[in-house]
Amino acid sequence: MTNFVKRLKGLAAMASAAATAGAVSIGAAIAAQPKPWEMDLQPASTEVMADIRWFESFTFWIITVITLFVLALLIIVCVKFAAKKNPVPSRTTHHTMIEVVWTIAPILILLVIAIPSFRLLYKEIVIPEADMTVKVTASKWYWSYEYPDNDDIAFDSYMLEDDAITDPIKQPRLLAVDNPMVVPVGKTVRVQVTAADVIHSFAMPAFGVKMDAMPGRLNETWFKADHEGTFYGQCSELCGQRHAFMPIEIRVVSDAVYAQWAAAAKDDIDAATQLLATLEEQKDAEVASR
Repeated sequence: MTNFVKRLKGLAAMASAAATAGAVSIGAAIAAQPKPWEMDLQPASTEVMADIRWFESFTFWIITVITLFVLALLIIVCVKFAAKKNPVPSRTTHHTMIEVVWTIAPILILLVIAIPSFRLLYKEIVIPEADMTVKVTASKWYWSYEYPDNDDIAFDSYMLEDDAITDPIKQPRLLAVDNPMVVPVGKTVRVQVTAADVIHSFAMPAFGVKMDAMPGRLNETWFKADHEGTFYGQCSELCGQRHAFMPIEIRVVSDAVYAQWAAAAKDDIDAATQLLATLEEQKDAEVASR
């Protein structure tokens, strides 16, 4: 009983510490990134990702039912048709009803899966009218971003090395970059993806986005983030020696913050990134003071 009470106190202390950390740094609290021992998909930050999570749960239960049904059949066969109970094995080779059931049942199951699957694919592929366009070019081993709708803002984005990380919470190792891609919240963003050398892949799990970047080809995808925050992704196509070191960082901000960042990014991307960090610190301070 004493150990149980101690465990409860320990859990309460951990929860209190987590709440305090969240109050101090709201930006870090809502950052979408891989977690240790994570088995589920990342929380959805777009409508498409919400549909992907629903479809994953939908198919999971179908698979579970089928698996349990097959397991039950195996157990029945092992018990009912054991050699001790059936010294003379059955010579039955055909059964019309069984043939009909195991032909029709898989067809019905596939139809049940196919209908929502095609609807989801249509939503992913067909790009609605976009509010802005960002061109993403993958190179060995970094990302380049161009904003043709914002006075041709263009910059490169490299992973922060360990000695450049000043805040391990806001700058997670192997995920944080020097100059993140910045977009306004609630806007439909068309993303044009290509590569300068070999095949890469632009993947942002929280948005339900994964598009191959191929040399000489321009692929398109889209997303519409439904809340502000910092989101992390990575190259998802084996592209060479530093494949594991070309992360993607996207900051989703308010329209006002985006306008300030865009105005600064036209002249100096480093100053724009610093301005973004300053605005986030001010926001965190306001939240903490409430």
